[in-house]
Amino acid sequence: MYNQIFFTNILRLLDERGMTKNELSNLAGISVSFLSDLTNGKANPSLKIMESIANALDAPLPTLLETSDLSSKDIDTLAGGKAVKRLPLGMVRITAVLTEYQAFKVRQWDAANVRLVDQRRS
Repeated sequence: MYNQIFFTNILRLLDERGMTKNELSNLAGISVSFLSDLTNGKANPSLKIMESIANALDAPLPTLLETSDLSSKDIDTLAGGKAVKRLPLGMVRITAVLTEYQAFKVRQWDAANVRLVDQRRS
């Protein structure tokens, strides 16, 4: 499923930046054919390749993996009908840049929310 989110975000960012696959492949140091295979869902990139692409797009890698403009239904379809764990209503997953103290507080909140989600699922 993350491959689908990753490649849809690549295509979205290429469009937003007015870049071609050829330009991205040059900046990322990968072949155009591999990039085409990747964005067509025919290739599985290594973490190093994903990082190179994220750097070339000037985008944080976690953002490319955690967000998508696809609907939940489309993501489920791309995931091959495998059940994707959903967060309970009113909860969201985000990526953020924080100070160390803020990150400490968020980790505390996260631990409490994980316990809450587990209780709701059981």
